[in-house]
Amino acid sequence: MLNTVPTAEELTNLVGESLYELWGNLTAFIEENYDMERLWNSGGKAWKYEYKYRRGGKTLCSLYARENRIGFMIIFGKEERAKFEADRDRYAKETQAVYDSAKTYHDGKWMMFEPKNAALFEDFMKLLCIKRKPNRK
Repeated sequence: MLNTVPTAEELTNLVGESLYELWGNLTAFIEENYDMERLWNSGGKAWKYEYKYRRGGKTLCSLYARENRIGFMIIFGKEERAKFEADRDRYAKETQAVYDSAKTYHDGKWMMFEPKNAALFEDFMKLLCIKRKPNRK
């Protein structure tokens, strides 16, 4: 846990305005559609911040921030991978490439996206819906 949560200004200064806007759009979508616990942590060696969405001990996804970069991490278990693979043609080539190159661990396939713009936003929404059905509608 972080002692102090970064302000909107601090995050904007860290990642830049366009990526902060994408961060805001992602968090707005998640918070409108999912009732989740939100946790700020340090981002480890690679990132300055981690912002994790969890419920009942299960993580929906995590967002990461560092200088001029953001990350979107989602982990798919066996059933979720099967759903993605059955529909993979509905996803951008870049999303498919991240999926294909993601390492699979005992607890699932760890997909880390580092979006430069909103091009994959729709894919992120579909991936979240595979991970967990929205529970705020």
